[in-house]
Amino acid sequence: MLVHSRTGKWAAWAVFFVLFVPLFAVPLLVILAASFTTNWSGAFPSGPTTVHYAAATGGDSPQALTTSLITAVSASLLALTVGTWAALAATSLRRRGRRFLDALFMLPVAVPSVVVGLAVLVAFSKPPMLLNGTRWIVILAHTILVTAFAYSSVSAAIVRLDPMYEQAAASLGARPSYILWRIKLPLLLPALTAAAGLCFALSMGELSATMMLYPPDWTPLPVQIFAATDRGSLFTGAAVAVVLMGTTLLVLLGVARIRTRASYR
Repeated sequence: MLVHSRTGKWAAWAVFFVLFVPLFAVPLLVILAASFTTNWSGAFPSGPTTVHYAAATGGDSPQALTTSLITAVSASLLALTVGTWAALAATSLRRRGRRFLDALFMLPVAVPSVVVGLAVLVAFSKPPMLLNGTRWIVILAHTILVTAFAYSSVSAAIVRLDPMYEQAAASLGARPSYILWRIKLPLLLPALTAAAGLCFALSMGELSATMMLYPPDWTPLPVQIFAATDRGSLFTGAAVAVVLMGTTLLVLLGVARIRTRASYR
């Protein structure tokens, strides 16, 4: 949209494909191709088959996918609630307080996720908050890791809000709770749905912290992908990865549709 000449547009598209295809498209296409092959000893795969998808959709895989979905949805809702509340509270703080809150919420993404997993494991392995060995410690770790993205997304949206709407409602006698629920949150709905989609996608693919925390009866799909590839079942792992990517994409498309409707209201 910023390039008006035909030559400039072609150049922009060329740069896009030169950067996008090798960095993003090719790795995903390789995983997709590997999920349909029995052998890959040369430059291209050979022996097309769908047998890997039988393993990817059978056994413990459906339960692992359900576990990932429940974990991602739970962590996203918790992160969105906490992140939105903190972003709204930050607007009433002075600059130093906002900087402290920003640093506090961004700290989990400033360190490796395995550090967050270790911190959660140490903190919640003894009474009175004994969560080790339960599904809740996995959900808690995912929530901590993705809350930063919810907080930053909502904070950026709050900055762009026109204060005139709140001022007009306040001048007509609207209470703060009414302004929050009927004016501010509806205006933030597109940002909230975008943050929810981002949190969900990040939670669905989280592995490092999960490997340290998951109990045997709560195994997310990324852990199963890692276990399959660690055993040497690379093509089966690729098929499970395609299932994970496809499920995540479908959910994100649904979130994007909700966001589009919210933007046109």
